[in-house]
Amino acid sequence: MPEKVWIDIIGWVGSVCVLTAYGLISIHRITAKSKLYQWLNVAGSIFLIVNTFFYSAYPSTFVNIVWLFIAVFALINIFRSKNDT
Repeated sequence: MPEKVWIDIIGWVGSVCVLTAYGLISIHRITAKSKLYQWLNVAGSIFLIVNTFFYSAYPSTFVNIVWLFIAVFALINIFRSKNDT
């Protein structure tokens, strides 16, 4: 399969991850403190970074890099709070 097809698939998977996380939190199935929510955001943002960088969509790449850092920071806090209890 051509590289572009793989990049497109990666982008779609990233979109599904981020939208799934948003959907689940919006219908109150999970909370922002949920590992699932944060892992979906981590995976989605990484996949979208690859896709947007490939297509030179640098403003979107930047947003997804920030999204990634927020999700990683949240996961660190979740794991730290579990260790404190």
